[in-house]
Amino acid sequence: MALGKIVHIAVDAVLVSAVLAGIKRSTGLSIATTNFENQEFRKAVDKFLNVGEWVVDQSILYMNASQYFERKR
Repeated sequence: MALGKIVHIAVDAVLVSAVLAGIKRSTGLSIATTNFENQEFRKAVDKFLNVGEWVVDQSILYMNASQYFERKR
């Protein structure tokens, strides 16, 4: 598999994880990892979801510091 394809898949996975983190923040809905019997798979899914949380957090920090974004309530 070419390196470009691997990078593309990794970026797509991070974007999916970030979308799931955004859904969790706005609705409270999340993947029920406790329903997975395989503990290794559960840990992998939790790590995958944590990456999305981190990406969302970093994006918010960047947007708060940027002059191109403003908070409207």
